[in-house]
Amino acid sequence: MLDPMAPQLSPWQRIVKTTEKLVFTEAPKLIRQLQNPEMVPRTLGQGIRMGIDVGLSVIAASQQPPQQAITAGRPVTKNSAPTARRARRIFYSPDLDGQADPGEIVWTWVAYEEDPSRGKDRPVLVVGRDSTTLLGLMLSSQERHATDRSWVAIGSGSWDYEGRASWVRLDRVLDVPEESIRREGAILERETFEVVATRLRSDYSWR
Repeated sequence: MLDPMAPQLSPWQRIVKTTEKLVFTEAPKLIRQLQNPEMVPRTLGQGIRMGIDVGLSVIAASQQPPQQAITAGRPVTKNSAPTARRARRIFYSPDLDGQADPGEIVWTWVAYEEDPSRGKDRPVLVVGRDSTTLLGLMLSSQERHATDRSWVAIGSGSWDYEGRASWVRLDRVLDVPEESIRREGAILERETFEVVATRLRSDYSWR
């Protein structure tokens, strides 16, 4: 039976373990086998298979998204509410004056809804504020949102370093502590911001 308290190895740790086994255990065996001419074809085949296994492990590790735990530091964005409950007047007023304003995209650590102890750093579109709490809409680059009415497309911009198209989630508003944000964001074009604002007004009673 597996010990539920036993530490789980990350993909990279598994690669290190596999490589250590290859270098310190399997490689000496292969060298000894190569000294026997009759064993050369079989030995080369084993070496190739082990190389392929390590290569596949590296590829799998690079494709697996990191599971990040919330760490101490700047505050975490963990509270949200249905968008209609946060209804208010919305206006476009980006101004890089040291405070985040509607129309700006900023970055903050957002806790996962299904597991508040974990989360990720992600871009958020500012649509309002309550004192020092910003009201933000979460961005995502997942193409599956293209057919979901709760999301609206905003194209690509400097907030995504890969230049991918993004969507804004409309049905929930994040309460973002202003001290939790970092400024490496962007200003959304007014025309695109108005697309978002129009949906908030028509579907969620914003003004």
